[in-house]
Amino acid sequence: MAAPPASADAAPSPLPSTGPSDGTRRPAEQSETACEDRSNAGSLDRLLPPVGTGRSPRKRTTSQCKSEPPLLRTSKRTIYTAGRPPWYNEHGTQSKEAFAIGLGGGSASGKTTVARMIIEALDVPWVVLLSMDSFYKVLTQQQQEQAAHNNYNFDHPDAFDFDLIISTLKKLKQGRSVQVPIYDFTTHSRKKDWKTLYGANVIIFEGIMAFADKTLLELLDMKIFVDTDSDIRLVRRLRRDISERGRDIEGVIKQYNKFVKPAFDQYIQPTMRLADIVVPRGSGNTVAIDLIVQHVHSQLEEVSQAALASAHQCHPLPQTLSVLKSTPQVRGMHTIIRDKETSRDEFIFYSKRLMRLLIEHALSFLPFQDCTVQTPQGQDYTGKCYTGKQITGVSILRAGETMEPALRAVCKDVRIGTILIQTNQLTGEPELHYLRLPKDISDDHVILMDCTVSTGAAAMMAVRVLLDHDVPEDKIFLLSLLMAEMGVHSVAYAFPRVRIITTAVDKRVNDLFRIIPGIGNFGDRYFGTDAVPEGSDEEELSSVG
Repeated sequence: MAAPPASADAAPSPLPSTGPSDGTRRPAEQSETACEDRSNAGSLDRLLPPVGTGRSPRKRTTSQCKSEPPLLRTSKRTIYTAGRPPWYNEHGTQSKEAFAIGLGGGSASGKTTVARMIIEALDVPWVVLLSMDSFYKVLTQQQQEQAAHNNYNFDHPDAFDFDLIISTLKKLKQGRSVQVPIYDFTTHSRKKDWKTLYGANVIIFEGIMAFADKTLLELLDMKIFVDTDSDIRLVRRLRRDISERGRDIEGVIKQYNKFVKPAFDQYIQPTMRLADIVVPRGSGNTVAIDLIVQHVHSQLEEVSQAALASAHQCHPLPQTLSVLKSTPQVRGMHTIIRDKETSRDEFIFYSKRLMRLLIEHALSFLPFQDCTVQTPQGQDYTGKCYTGKQITGVSILRAGETMEPALRAVCKDVRIGTILIQTNQLTGEPELHYLRLPKDISDDHVILMDCTVSTGAAAMMAVRVLLDHDVPEDKIFLLSLLMAEMGVHSVAYAFPRVRIITTAVDKRVNDLFRIIPGIGNFGDRYFGTDAVPEGSDEEELSSVG
């Protein structure tokens, strides 16, 4: 869980108070970093923000869990558990609750295999697979000793934390993020680290007691029982427990005869009558799986990006939008960076100038209050002091990270987080691939940075991720060098309290969702990478605006 908020100086500071920054940039560097408690030393005087001491100024603190790796790769696509649809209604919530499928059946009946076959056949980009095995209760010392000698009944309903299962599933159906425990079957205990899961189009919940609780049953939109012959289940359990969980054959058979088989007869098999569909022979029954997939498809409602944006396309630009004043200087810099003949060096130079102006403009929207200081001449001066706790910058990779130096130049020791969102070329929708956020971000004003926003899809997903980490909507500032009206309307419609700040707004987006007249592919022009021809298959990994 997150550590308690760091202490702050009692006196208001005229500048944003920020934590340690970081130079790490690349999402490939995904080694897990332990969450650290932070403490602020006393400030040099009451005018300066508190800064951390005794640690490297470029070390990034992170939230306790990194994003989940891909759930499975198929011949057609990769399906991510950490992705989520960005389409929300006017309240910033998912337009329709996720479809939850419950998979029950005996131990080693093939529930997980059936779940993966359903996921692959569904061909939807956002799926969460939630296993009941993660929710075993924490054992007492006496129960630990019983488990070590195969004398504890893990196949009884009392072995599971149903309260945590129900609250977790409710949050996932609402599109909220959840923390899921990681259970270690070799030590019969929960690991220290928990994993983060996000809401999705479809949630598949599987476990031997999936249908054993009335409240849990009410959360499931479809209930499937996987019915596999007991001899096959025993063979599978022997193979799994010996090779994966370090058990000996005698212990596995003892536990099976004493607990597993009686529990199946008493608690699991009777729940077959509660199932909507029974799948005999498990994963070998492809006909049953095809029928399940057809039914789920009929229940899913696709919400198109165009429909969301078009709802307000004819309306005036929202009041939450602030556009940097188009002075001759700003107009001149736009002329240079929009010119296709501009060299890379000049493109970078004038982009950085615009970024600095944009950041300075954005900081004027932070909360300030009157405060009085004494000048070196002994005279009082009444000015303004920043009243927030601190600022965190979050860049949407890869183009968004180019704005980090401008933010660091203005906000000393600012904390930086990163989000990687890329398009799936098959669906045209964005997917969340990587997430790294500072601790205690919920108390901060967050500067969300992306150099261009065309449809608003990536920006909306990033905002939703910040909301899932308890950042108040009115503390999120979305900054972009260039935006399309479509993206402005989309973000403002879904999140009406997010402040949108840019240096210019262009009118149109073409059929390939590029801003017109636009600036081209900002990342390619800035980093000097070769642009991919529009419409080519290689464009699959390009970011969504």
